[in-house]
Amino acid sequence: MLGAVVLTTVTACGAAPEGAAGAEGAKSATAKSAKDLGGMDALVKAAKQEGALHVIALPPDWANYGELIKTFETKYGIKVESENPDAASADEIAAVKSRKGQKRAPDVLDLGIAFARSGAEEGLFAPYKVEAWDRIPDAQKDADGRWYNDYGGYVSIGCDAKRVPNCPKTFADLLKPEYKGKVALNGNPTKSGSAFGGVYAAALAGKGSFADIQPGIDFFGKLKKNGNFIPVESTPATVEKGETPISIDWDYLNAGYADQFKGKGVDWQVAVPSDGVYAQFYSQAVSKDAPHPAAARLWMEFLYSTEGQNLWLKGYARPVLLPAMTTDGTADKTLLAKLPEVEGTPSFPAPAELDKAKATLAEKWDKALS
Repeated sequence: MLGAVVLTTVTACGAAPEGAAGAEGAKSATAKSAKDLGGMDALVKAAKQEGALHVIALPPDWANYGELIKTFETKYGIKVESENPDAASADEIAAVKSRKGQKRAPDVLDLGIAFARSGAEEGLFAPYKVEAWDRIPDAQKDADGRWYNDYGGYVSIGCDAKRVPNCPKTFADLLKPEYKGKVALNGNPTKSGSAFGGVYAAALAGKGSFADIQPGIDFFGKLKKNGNFIPVESTPATVEKGETPISIDWDYLNAGYADQFKGKGVDWQVAVPSDGVYAQFYSQAVSKDAPHPAAARLWMEFLYSTEGQNLWLKGYARPVLLPAMTTDGTADKTLLAKLPEVEGTPSFPAPAELDKAKATLAEKWDKALS
C-alpha cells in the first residue's frame, strides 16, 4: 500500500523581453544552475533587478498556489503577474509558442507530465537544475533538467453530501441512475492534466491498462449516454452553485474545496476510488524564452525549497521531495496527517504509454461523447 506519504513515477516575433536585456539577462537566460550565476545570492539579486515573474494557469486555490505566490512576492519583493489562472496545460504550451520574444510570455510552466515531455521534445524549455536536484528521484525528472515533477495526488471523487444523499465511492458507482446530471470533470482530457488523469483512472477501473485507455473513454461515453456525465468544467464556483455536485478531480483539489466550502452550505466529501487508483505528478519547466530568466529560476528554487514543498503539502498535495523530507524530518507532520486516505498501490504509465493515451484521446474523445 502506498498510503499518503510516497509517490513515485515510472516514468508544457515581438518586442525584446524587458527582463532579459543586457549582459546579466543573457547570463541568466543560459544559467543551468544557481552556481552558473555565482550562487543563490547572485541569483536573488538578478531576479530582484528584473522585478517580475509572469505565470499562467495557476489558480490560487490549486495546491495552495495562492499562498505560494504571496510568499514568494513577500520574500523577494518580486511581483508575480498571474494570467489566465484557469487555463489548461495545452494553453500554456500555446502561449509559449505564440508569445516568443514578447514581455508577456510565460516565464515558467506548471504542466501535466505528458505536456511537459512533449514541450521538452519541441525544445521549448531551458535546462535548469535546482539546488535540491539530487533529492528529486531520477524517475521524476528529465536528465537534462528541462522539466521535473513537483507535486502530485490521486484521482478522487468529490461530492456535495447535502445535494447527493449517497455519495459515490467508486467509478462503478458513478453509473447509477441516481447520479443523473451530476457528474463532471475538471476540464477536457485532451487539454487538461486533471481530466486526463480521470480518464486514465476510469480505464484502470474498467479493466483497461496504461497501454489501453479506451475503456476509460468508453466509460465516459456510457456515462454521457445515460445522462450522468455533464459537459461542464467543474470549478469551485460550479460546485458552490450546485451545477457540478459530483466532481472527478485530484484529491488535493477536492480536499482543498472541502475547506473552502465550510460555512457555505456545501458538505464536500472526498473519496479516492478503490477500483481506479491512479496517481500523477505535475511538472515544472522554465521557458527557454522567459522574459524574466533570473526570476524564473529563483521561482524554481523557491518551489523546491523545504518552505515551498511544505506549502504544497499545506494544499493537500504530495510534493516530490516528500520522501526525502519525511526521512530528514523537514516535512510538516501536522499537514501530513491531513492528507486524504488512499487504499491500494498506484502504478504509473511509461512515456510511450502516455504518448499513446494522449493521441488516443485526441482522436476519440469528442466522438465518444457526441
